[in-house]
Amino acid sequence: MKRGRLSETVGPAPLSERPEDWLGNTPLLDLSDPKLRLKARALTQLARSDRQKALAIYAFVKRLPYAKRIKLEYPTAADVLRQRSGDGDDKATLFVALLRVSEIPARIRYMEMNGVMLRGLVPSPDPPDAARPVLEIFLDRWVRTDTYIFDASYVSGALRHMEERGWDCGWGLHRDADMLWNGKDDAFLGGHPIENDPLLKRVLCVVSDPLQLVAPALRANGYRYRRSVLAIQWNMLAPAMSRSIGRLRAVRVVTSVHPREEPQT
Repeated sequence: MKRGRLSETVGPAPLSERPEDWLGNTPLLDLSDPKLRLKARALTQLARSDRQKALAIYAFVKRLPYAKRIKLEYPTAADVLRQRSGDGDDKATLFVALLRVSEIPARIRYMEMNGVMLRGLVPSPDPPDAARPVLEIFLDRWVRTDTYIFDASYVSGALRHMEERGWDCGWGLHRDADMLWNGKDDAFLGGHPIENDPLLKRVLCVVSDPLQLVAPALRANGYRYRRSVLAIQWNMLAPAMSRSIGRLRAVRVVTSVHPREEPQT
């Protein structure tokens, strides 16, 4: 897979493209959790193919409300399932875990996103750059999406606020964002392939879960993601981000575009 102009760091070991190498467990995924396994089985029991399984899991994860809360540690997939909401990292953890429990290879490609994408969501005229988790799911080939991060209510509110301000982007997405993933093609909130998206600055790493992004052994383009510094920064912003999310959800939106909560198979 070519990455165009973007530089890429994948950690201490070469990136494997073998699907079977992306089915394993991690402490954060905790694939043996009985409630996680039961949920995966319930979501996929009527599916006749891996694509249908992936779409059923995607629809469930996407429907979970996007939420930003103070974190003292990264939640496990079962924690996110119990909370019934989460931010991009939380929902990525659950998405990967449910896919792997269903024997579908999955991984996270972390992209560094220009902070301008977070206008409105982050209470700052100059929001910090952020790591965005793009899911890669193996369905005969690696297919990518980050559209699972925001639920339909959030997206509708964000699009309305951007239209009112005349912004091309904000609240974590572009006005031309893909609304849904169809299980066949790549779909992105930035509205462009990640190789050509001017608001994505570089590939940080390809990992199994968010905790690996900040692992001591992982260096991203010559510098280390310091977990303590990141945690302090985003925990300080979390209350204001939560209020911004609440304001989005308080607005009833009527537009010609109605993002569906569940993809059609």
